Parts: sequence; structure tokens; C-alpha cells
Amino acid sequence: MAIDPEESELGMGARPERSRRRVALENRLALMALAAGFPAILVALILLWTGSLSSQTRWTLTLILVVVWLGFSLGLRGKVIHPLQTLSNLLSALREEDYSIRARGTRSRSALGEVFTEVNALSEMLRGQRLSSLEAIALLRKVMEEIDVAIFTFDGEQRLRLLNRAGERLLAQPAERILGRTALELGLGTCLEGEAVRTITMSFPGEAGRWGIRRSTFREHGRPHQLLVLTNLSKALREEERQAWQRLIRVLGHELNNSLAPIKSMAGTLGSLLTRQPRPADWDEDARRGLSVIEGRAESLSRFMEGYSRLARLPSPKLQSADLGALVRRVVGLERRLPVRLLPGPALTLQVDPDQLEQMLINLVRNAVDASLETGGDVSLGWRRNGEYVELLIEDEGPGLPNTANLFVPFFTTKAVGTGIGLVLSRQIAEAHGGSLTLQNRLSGRGCEARVRLPV
Repeated sequence: MAIDPEESELGMGARPERSRRRVALENRLALMALAAGFPAILVALILLWTGSLSSQTRWTLTLILVVVWLGFSLGLRGKVIHPLQTLSNLLSALREEDYSIRARGTRSRSALGEVFTEVNALSEMLRGQRLSSLEAIALLRKVMEEIDVAIFTFDGEQRLRLLNRAGERLLAQPAERILGRTALELGLGTCLEGEAVRTITMSFPGEAGRWGIRRSTFREHGRPHQLLVLTNLSKALREEERQAWQRLIRVLGHELNNSLAPIKSMAGTLGSLLTRQPRPADWDEDARRGLSVIEGRAESLSRFMEGYSRLARLPSPKLQSADLGALVRRVVGLERRLPVRLLPGPALTLQVDPDQLEQMLINLVRNAVDASLETGGDVSLGWRRNGEYVELLIEDEGPGLPNTANLFVPFFTTKAVGTGIGLVLSRQIAEAHGGSLTLQNRLSGRGCEARVRLPV
């Protein structure tokens, strides 16, 4: 839709108070136009009435002069007022978010044409922004509807203002019936209290289980609102638990079979020897050898179960101040099979459990030395500060890691003689201190790199 500045009607789309201000402007313009032409009209009339013309001619010429004077004055008023009315209508349309109206006659090189050109450009820009905003809102609503996470928004009075389909399923009610109700009435009052990020066990009308809660605040129309996101963790936790049990049972079954199979075989062999008459001449030696095998496998199975108990009974760390440099040097001094190159970092005092941290580093250094002894390589241990964390790096020049998928599976080991719990214990110790442990092959050469990250 286009508006011609030359054809705009008075009062179109204007407010009463603006009409009063516009009328005052129109009166001033008319008076100024009349005042501008009044001296010339006065001189013309004086010359006309002091001349020798007849009375009828004088009145005729006087009437023509006055009409022309008034016509030009009112025409000047219209030429100024009509474009202003058009501009007012355009701005009013923009305020009402109607971006379809355009001004015509904007190709002229006058200042007024430039004004209308800029207003039209502004309208087109706002139209594009509004279209982008509507598309973004539509996409956001689509994502909210399809995502399998319950999303709620509450106003300052904790009244529900928005929810998605997952929220409707969780509360077992359509949005039309619950919008405007308080969080307490919906059973969500507990979720709006306490820590903003936490895990709780709750039962809702639509579903029960263990839920992850994330809560944040935002402002809408200048007023504070709360965004509540509920994620059902039960399925994910059950799947992780199932996989953990499968891995544990697989490892336990493998280890138990390795011990029980030879015990069963030796027991059967010894039983057959006892039933033979007469017994063989070397019966005593065979019996001792069989009992020795049974004893060895039983002892191996006992060590295995002892390692499992250690893994399950790791105590919580007893934090105290510890000099990281002194602790690392003590660990390096304990390794006698291969000199460990020390790469000192900044002087740091950490709040840790020195015994657990030392045991973790001993395990990692021992693994690095075992790997380097296979290839005749070196081992280095150092640390550096990275923001609010300190990183300890243990690097070896061994054969590297052929498969990193099972590194932290309990009792999994690639060594001929190993329990398979050293890395698991080390990671538990690091995580108990608020840190992490990762292992990966080195990028700069052969070997492996163990990286321990601890908060300063």
C-alpha cells in the first residue's frame, strides 16, 4: 500500500491531541503565508484605488487580487501540511507494526523526497527484521514442541505462562487447563526452590523417576520470569547401569572361568587317581602338582576378589595442604627400574589427600615405566598451571595404546600379570578431588600420555 504525499487527507490515522497540535501549526502557516503577501497586496490596492480607473474596474481588480492572494496562501499551507500528514501516517503505521504502507513520489531530488525514501527504507528494514523474528520464534516453538524435555516458564508470582508438549505429558493435562496456575498447585513448587542445577527423585502425574533440574531467570516485558527444564534421567541411568553390569559380569565371568576351569580339571584328575588300583608309582608327585595348581589358581582368585574389594571401598579423600612439587619428587624417587625425567612446574600448594594422590601417581608412573621398558624408551613427569586447574603430565615412549575403549573397565588389563584396577582407582581418586584423568596416544611421537587435571 502506498500513500501519495500530494493526496493525503487531513486527520488520517492521527490522534486527537496530535490533531490539536497540527491545527495550531496549520494556522501559523496560513497566517505566515497571508502576512508574506499582505505588503504586496496593500501596495497594489493603493495604486489601484488612487488611479483613474472606474469604480467597477477597481472592485473587479481588487476582488481578483484578494482571491489570488488567498488562493496562493492556502495552497502554500497545503503543500507543507499534506506531506507532514503523510509522514505522520507512515510513522503511525510503523508504530502499529504495519510495514506494508509506502510513500509515493519518493524519486524526486527534493529534501522531502529524501525523507520519504529513508522512511520507506526504514519500513522495509523493520519488515525484514520482523519476518526474521517471526521465523526464529516459529523455529523455537517447533523445537520446544518436538524436544523430549519438559520446559516450563513461570512469572514473578510463580504462575505457569508457557510449557511444551513434554510438559503437558509430564503433568497429564493440556496446556489450556493449567496455564495460569501456580507451581505449587501443579506440584512443581519444589523444583523452583533450592539449587538451580541438581538431581532429584520425584513422581508426577504423567511419569515418575529421577529428574535433572535446570533453572534460570529471564525478563519479559521488564518483569522477571523463571525457566524450568526437567530431564528424565531414569532411562539413561538404567541404560548406563545395564551396560556397567554387563561389563562387570563379563570381566568377572572371564576371571572366574580362568581360575575355576583348571581347579575343576585338577580336581577331576586327582579323583581319578584315587580310584585307580593299584595307584601309579608317581602318584604322590602328581597329587602334589595338582594341589599346587589348585592352590595357585585359588590364590589368584583371592587376589582378584581383594582387588574388587579395594575398588568398592575407596574412602573419601581427607583434604589437607600439600606441596605439589615435593609430592611429585617423592613419587619419582620411588621408581627404581628406570630414571623418570622430572619437568618441574610452578610452586603450588593444593588441598588434596596426599596419600591418595601419591598412590594415583605411583600407579600412573608404574604403568608408564612398564610400557617404556618394552621399547627401551624414557618416561617424564611434569606439571603446569592452566587457569584454575593444574595439569600433571606423565609421558612414556612405549608402544602406545592399541585400544582405548576398555582402559577404565574394571579388571581389564593388557599386561601378562596385572589386576586391571590401577587405572580405575586412579580415575576415581582424580574425580573424588574434583578433577579428571585421561589417557591418549602422544601426537609428537610414540608412546602414551596420561593427563591428570586437579583444581587449584
